Amino acid sequence: MEWVASLKKAIDYMEEHLLTNISVEDVADAVHISPFYFQKGFKIVTGYSIGEYLRNRRLYMAGLDVIQGKTGAAQEKVINLSYKYGYDTPESFSKAFSRFHGISPAQLRKCPYQIKVFLPLSIKISIQGGYKMDFTVEKRNAMKMIGFERIVSYDSSQQEIPKFWHEFCERYCGPEGFPGKEETRQAVAACMVGEFGICAMQESDQNQFRYYIAGTYQGGQVPDGMTVIEIPAGEWVKFKCIGPMPQALQTVNSRIWGEWLPGNQEFETALPINIEWYSTGDTNSSDYESEIWIPVRRL
Repeated sequence: MEWVASLKKAIDYMEEHLLTNISVEDVADAVHISPFYFQKGFKIVTGYSIGEYLRNRRLYMAGLDVIQGKTGAAQEKVINLSYKYGYDTPESFSKAFSRFHGISPAQLRKCPYQIKVFLPLSIKISIQGGYKMDFTVEKRNAMKMIGFERIVSYDSSQQEIPKFWHEFCERYCGPEGFPGKEETRQAVAACMVGEFGICAMQESDQNQFRYYIAGTYQGGQVPDGMTVIEIPAGEWVKFKCIGPMPQALQTVNSRIWGEWLPGNQEFETALPINIEWYSTGDTNSSDYESEIWIPVRRL
């Protein structure tokens, strides 16, 4: 099934199960896509993670229930709604409700016009120009990378990953370095850690993924706090990005999922991992070069 049809089917599936405790795995299974790539693609195309989309839809529906509800005391209604929409306690529901709508359930009951509307998404993607993107296809042997790992939430990845990079640069990229970490600094320099950013599946929680600031492992002892990542041999599509960071990468990522992947008759995504390659030089330059690597299999 092509990507656009899969997105539409996934949204229909989520709408049918808004009152059910479904997971990312459930939604991905319904459209036969790996949870890692489905979550990543959904976020890039729609701007929402699966968790955010479900949460926003449920809180909008809860707002309609608050406005339309005519039976029971206000506190009893909040209790009923909290369980109906999957919250463990009325307190957690009320906090989430207030963050989403900007007012409490009791206030919304008095001022129904203040409800925050969040309707089901309508997916419209143009595939025109998808095959004119600047990419190459390359077979690579198994790779070993070394770097620093962090578990990142899809909901807050745009804040967490830049913070991770800032911490890395402060510790290992300056002339002084981080005290007491000479062995790590040597490994960072020898393996050019920072040349790659790697996203990989987080097996225990599909609402999160593993992110690595990495370089090519040169062998030898692995310093404390660093991790070696083994990537199987396979075929990769490498998309070239020209322009300042992170805008150039974000633009190409959007085109991959909005133009290149939908309806592609030659490739589909393979391993639950993708890699970003960064060149040396000024990341703010208009001619700065970077790449996005996607593992694929031929159809």
